[in-house]
Amino acid sequence: MSPDENGNSAKRSRDAWVRFLLTRAAGCVIDTGAMGLAYLGAFALRMDFREPACGWRAVAISFSTVWAVQMAALLLTGCYSVPWRRIRTLDLPRYLGAVVLSCGVLTLLRVLLPDGAMGHVRPPYSVTLIDAGLWGMALVGMRVVWRVYMQARQDEKQLLRRSERSLVGAAVLEMLRGKTVLVTGAGGTIGGEIVRQVARGGAARVVMVERSENALYEIDREMRGAGVSAACVPEMADIADEARMRRLLARERPAVVLHAAAYKHVPMVEANPLDGLRNNALATYRLGTWCREAGVSRFVMISTDKAVNPVSVMGMTKRLAEVLLLGLNAEGGATAFSCVRFGNVLGSSGSVVPLFREQIAHRGPVTVTHPGMKRYFMSVEEAVGLVLEAGAQGGNCIYTLDMGEPVKIVDLAEDMIRQAGYRPYVDVPIVFTGVRPGEKLFEELDVSARSAYRTTGHARVYVCTDPGRGADVVPAEVEAFVAGEPSDEAVRAFLRERTAPKA
Repeated sequence: MSPDENGNSAKRSRDAWVRFLLTRAAGCVIDTGAMGLAYLGAFALRMDFREPACGWRAVAISFSTVWAVQMAALLLTGCYSVPWRRIRTLDLPRYLGAVVLSCGVLTLLRVLLPDGAMGHVRPPYSVTLIDAGLWGMALVGMRVVWRVYMQARQDEKQLLRRSERSLVGAAVLEMLRGKTVLVTGAGGTIGGEIVRQVARGGAARVVMVERSENALYEIDREMRGAGVSAACVPEMADIADEARMRRLLARERPAVVLHAAAYKHVPMVEANPLDGLRNNALATYRLGTWCREAGVSRFVMISTDKAVNPVSVMGMTKRLAEVLLLGLNAEGGATAFSCVRFGNVLGSSGSVVPLFREQIAHRGPVTVTHPGMKRYFMSVEEAVGLVLEAGAQGGNCIYTLDMGEPVKIVDLAEDMIRQAGYRPYVDVPIVFTGVRPGEKLFEELDVSARSAYRTTGHARVYVCTDPGRGADVVPAEVEAFVAGEPSDEAVRAFLRERTAPKA
């Protein structure tokens, strides 16, 4: 870890301790108010809501003793080591122990202290018992209510650090209304949300293509109970299977194809480059040719910001897929081919959000590659809504989306730790593991350079006018290269030569 990383970590640790002390101080103040109300309520119940013989002033003086004993009991039983939002059934013995301990001490004071000079610190037995019950209910009740409230307001979308903006407009409804729509990768996070929005958006029939049996089962089961009017048809098929896909396209005759199937995990594709090239680039191109022959009117491919000046194998295969697919537009035909680039989707399989959630559940460490790592994030609903808006534009081009400001991964990790009720760097450590092969510190979307895009009819959808290298790639060249079963290093060199930015 670099000195800068050590310094940042130490600063964040100090900040976490400050927040810890402030929250615990606030907890003490709230608990003090609950103690006072419980004690006052105990006297009121004991005296039938009449003023006690000793007077309310004596009651207030005696509360100082009650407060000291009850606060000490909370500290001794470790109640302040548990954040309110993290209270569990297993923590209840702590609070029960604090109530019993304080009740025992106050009863002992009543027995041992003289009735004369020390009478003002000796609450009556009955008041002590009533107070214990009221205080115990308030003590646990406040924490349970707070936990329920915090769980209700916890939402991955809050991690965006911006308001979510969407959604589907008239152009999308017009594109879908009464149509048969085929969705590839329908069992994935993005593909599944495409199925949901398309089915709700007026499509007559949604053909769900997915090669994973379990993923297809889950989306099919969900859509059967979704109450949508569209017929959702599960098709367990691999998009690379020519005979299967040709039969499916000939039978269903889809008007729109939304292509979400791809290998997306950067480390996995980096380790298996030939499979990434076959699945992401070549299979996409072949599917596009079959769709054109089947009379599909619109084909939209889900691309990625990693295709912009790509350095990873995954990014390069997606850039090559863009080039090969858009090349079909020049060959004529009734099909309009387009691609939509966007960044990371919160909570999608393989993203950092489920990984961080798992690490936090085990109390860390949470692993972040670099303190300066930034990524664009969207909720899956927002991303898919904008993908459909881009597809409805009808252009034969690459679209990119306005995803707001990028989020630092370390800030995301800290926010998730706090959402879980822990203190970053104190309860849950964060460690920096180093940038992995194929990763960039900052992904680009092209919309930061005004010359690289032009606006469309939608405020958050742009046409990318400078998509990057790769315009000279010939499909037959890729077909022949893949057929030769090249080595992993040969695949990387092939992709770098055709898509990666020149040094």
